Amino acid sequence: MIKRVLCFENPARLSLKLEQIVVELQDAKRTVPIEDVGVVILDHKQITITHALIDALLANNCAIVTSNDKHLPVGLILPLDGHNLQSERFREQINASEPLKKQLWQQTIISKILGQAYVLNTQGIERRNMLKWAKSVRSGDVDNLEGRAAAYYWQNLFGDIDFVRGQEGPPPNNILNYGYSIVRAMMARALVGAGLLPTLGIHHHSRYDAYCLADDIMEPYRPYVDMMVIDIWQKGETTEELTSDIKRKLLGITTMDAIIAGHRSPMMLAIQSTAQSVQKCFSGTARKIIYPDW
Repeated sequence: MIKRVLCFENPARLSLKLEQIVVELQDAKRTVPIEDVGVVILDHKQITITHALIDALLANNCAIVTSNDKHLPVGLILPLDGHNLQSERFREQINASEPLKKQLWQQTIISKILGQAYVLNTQGIERRNMLKWAKSVRSGDVDNLEGRAAAYYWQNLFGDIDFVRGQEGPPPNNILNYGYSIVRAMMARALVGAGLLPTLGIHHHSRYDAYCLADDIMEPYRPYVDMMVIDIWQKGETTEELTSDIKRKLLGITTMDAIIAGHRSPMMLAIQSTAQSVQKCFSGTARKIIYPDW
């Protein structure tokens, strides 16, 4: 089942009644079944949410995202208990060997570079070097082909503009950041649902990052955001401040089609398949992460 993403951009009071989210706006009152919701984004300073609703959302493995004054997601709340075999799966994840993690990172970077090559191809940009780099990625990406591919990718993706990818850079960086945050929330939610700790990554190890594994496994899904942002950019809709229309378009990534395991699947379900395959790799029942087929 595809879960809904709810984004609140106006003053509202959110509460719980009979397993329904009660949304009270200035001129309206609506209800949404909790079981239908996968992600809730709180994007206004005058939103209040009851503890009972937070508890119910987390019990249903829903991710709660909070945004800052620039309307960029800065906080993520996830359930601590996401699976009935959680302690066993935690142990498997913690005990994963370094060679295994390096092999999984190799698979991740290959998939990411292939995705970037696909996006370049849709724009008529040379990609043969990207395909060569993807074939050359070794265990752990010891040659940092991810970085080499990224340099070429961002240098060419937006045409003639002198674009530098960064968290604080000029547009369309702000749109990319917002889109990636949505994917990150979906991935973190899926990993928790698979019984894994989103904190313990296979490559990212920042002491300040609470979602290292989510940041690792979401890498091959970034090109989907890039494709949406290119479309927004080419239509001249990019601005210094994220508009409601742009955010609505980016929220559509949850239902964007991906080809995974030979089947067409909405993004949210594809991400769940990927998260489940990561767990199987940690448990020793599989050797490859299921990523989108580019």
